[in-house]
Amino acid sequence: MTSSAIEVSGLRKAFGDKIVLDGIDLDVRAGTVFSLLGPNGAGKTTTVNVLTTLMKADGGTARVAGHDIATETKAVRAAVGVTGQFAAVDELLTGQENLRLMADLKRMGSGEGRRVVTELLERFDLVESAQKSVSTYSGGMRRKLDLAMTLVGKPRIIFLDEPTTGLDPRSRRTMWDIVRELVADGVTIFLTTQYLEEADQLADRIAVLHQGRLVAQGTPDELKRQVPGSHVRLRFTDVAELDAAARVLTDATRDDEALALRVPGDGGTRSLRALLDRLDEYSISAEELSVHTPDLDDVFLALTGRTHTTEVVAK
Repeated sequence: MTSSAIEVSGLRKAFGDKIVLDGIDLDVRAGTVFSLLGPNGAGKTTTVNVLTTLMKADGGTARVAGHDIATETKAVRAAVGVTGQFAAVDELLTGQENLRLMADLKRMGSGEGRRVVTELLERFDLVESAQKSVSTYSGGMRRKLDLAMTLVGKPRIIFLDEPTTGLDPRSRRTMWDIVRELVADGVTIFLTTQYLEEADQLADRIAVLHQGRLVAQGTPDELKRQVPGSHVRLRFTDVAELDAAARVLTDATRDDEALALRVPGDGGTRSLRALLDRLDEYSISAEELSVHTPDLDDVFLALTGRTHTTEVVAK
C-alpha cells in the first residue's frame, strides 16, 4: 500500500480577522501528483508556505515526509524542495553558477557538486546556455533552471506553486514532461496551478479550496462526475432507429439533423451498462456511442461560483 507523503488534519491559519485556512484535511500519497485548486485568495500559497515551514499554522497538525511541521522543521526542510510562483534565480550569475551555488548551500563536496550540476544541466536541456548570464534566459529557461535548482538536494517531495504561470504552451508542456519524469522516479509533487488543463493532465488527485475550506477532493474524473452535465451521445443510422430509441429513452434530448440522442447520465460504467441493456431489450442498436463529462472548468464553476479565469495570482 502506498504511504502518505503529506498528512494534514484540521489545519488553520488566519491573518488578523481574516480566516485563510479553516480546518483543512489532506492526504497526499507518495509518488503521486496532488493538485490544489482554488480562486484567487483561496489560501493555496498559504497552504504551501505552512507545509514547507515558511509560515506557522494557527491550529491543526501536519506531517511532511513523516515529520511534524511544528516540531521537526529542519527535517521537513531537508526532505522537501520548493519552486515558487516566480523563478528564484540570480540574474547576475550564469545558469551553471546558480546550480553550483545551490550545491554549495547543500554542502556538497566539489566532486559531487560538479557531477550533480552537470547532470541537471543535461536533464533540463540547459547545457548550451550554462555559461550565459541568466538575465539572457527566456521565461521557460528560467523556470527550468529554477526547478533544476530545487532538485540539487534530491528532495522526495516537491512543492510547485504556479510553476508554469506566464509560460508559452510549448514551455508549459516541457514542464509537464519534467513533472511526469520526476513522479516516475518516485518523487511526490504538490502542485498549485491556475491552469485547469494542467491539473487535469498531471494530477492523480485534486482538492478544491474555497473560502478557506476544501469543498471537494478526488481524482479528476471523480470530480467531473459530481457536476451535472454528464451524458451519453447515441447516433443512429436512420430516422426509424432514432424514433424507436426516443420512445424508449424518454429523458433524452433529440437532435434530428445529426440523428442523435443525448441521454443524461453520471459518466459511470453502471449507468452506461443499464442504458445499453435497455436498448438491447428493445433490439435497438446505435451506430456510434460516446460518453461526455464536464471538464474541470465546469467543476471549478460549480464548486466556487466563478470561472478559473478570475485567478491571476494564487494566495
